[in-house]
Amino acid sequence: MFELDARLQQDCFRLGRLEFCHVLLLDNAAVPWFVLVPETEVTEICDLQTAQQHMLLQETTAVANLVRQSFVIDKLNVAAIGNIVRQLHVHVVGRRAGDYCWPGVVWGTVPPERYTDEQLAQIRTNVARNLKGFR
Repeated sequence: MFELDARLQQDCFRLGRLEFCHVLLLDNAAVPWFVLVPETEVTEICDLQTAQQHMLLQETTAVANLVRQSFVIDKLNVAAIGNIVRQLHVHVVGRRAGDYCWPGVVWGTVPPERYTDEQLAQIRTNVARNLKGFR
């Protein structure tokens, strides 16, 4: 049975899911940072079945396009880096020149700025309205 990694549960809000992936929002309001977690026990993209790889790419692209449409960004960072959290997950981060760690990496540089309840509600509504196949 699928279970979300404890670290992801601690650091993220569960927004819902797409056909293959759970959609999370990292609790860092300084940058729009979504995390997709495929419902699989596989830990590497290359070990997914081809159809699952395609589904992961489609869902990652859909979230990336949502970030582009919903936030003011200059660059998208998309990565599947999982040294601390081994569960397969893909980060989709909207970056802009002048954000708190531009042009460096977003991981571990500054304590995150937490979302307010109002900001979180607004993002939940936006995702539900604009991400096709979201439930």
